[in-house]
Amino acid sequence: MKMALVIFDGMTVLDLIGWYDAVTQIKRFQPSLALSWDLCAMTDEVKDDRGLIMRSHQVRPDLSDYDLVFVPGGGATRQLKDDSDFISWLQTAEEAAYKISVCTGALLLGAAGFLSGKRATTNPSAYKLLVPYCEEVVHARIVRDGMTITAGGVAASIDLGLYVVEMLTDRDTAEQIQRSMDYPYYVSGQTDGDYVINFQSDRN
Repeated sequence: MKMALVIFDGMTVLDLIGWYDAVTQIKRFQPSLALSWDLCAMTDEVKDDRGLIMRSHQVRPDLSDYDLVFVPGGGATRQLKDDSDFISWLQTAEEAAYKISVCTGALLLGAAGFLSGKRATTNPSAYKLLVPYCEEVVHARIVRDGMTITAGGVAASIDLGLYVVEMLTDRDTAEQIQRSMDYPYYVSGQTDGDYVINFQSDRN
């Protein structure tokens, strides 16, 4: 499993780190599972919405080389969704098996065309902005439609990370990582109500 973690100026860093902390712990609990990741950006460095500077591992790589592409959110997504250069680069993820976002990262997946005909969610403050890009905006913590997974605002990144751990490994591993994080809110195996909603789409 080769993962691309997309980063950009003006992102919200918790959107990335909550997911990253959970998912990358797979190597600790299941070391035999081949898992690697790159921070991917349009530039060598990016600055989050409060000034934290991060260095990218790969500058504008072909995202089709990855099995999973993860996109965080942040205030900058409102402008980036209309940035043709950035969206053209994101569209190179077309062949990636999994496309995953948290918070307003869904706007970027949508602008790239990856939510067409799908159900999706985002930060509640951006539900209306997501409407043009998907079949239905679902008010849930996590929404999976086929191989595309979107999650709600900011702290939902931790829940999403544990959900992806459970998806890639098993419930026991997800619960071990959850305990190691001292995070009591994720409910493994829950796929109803307004927490996790699964849809099966014909499109990836």
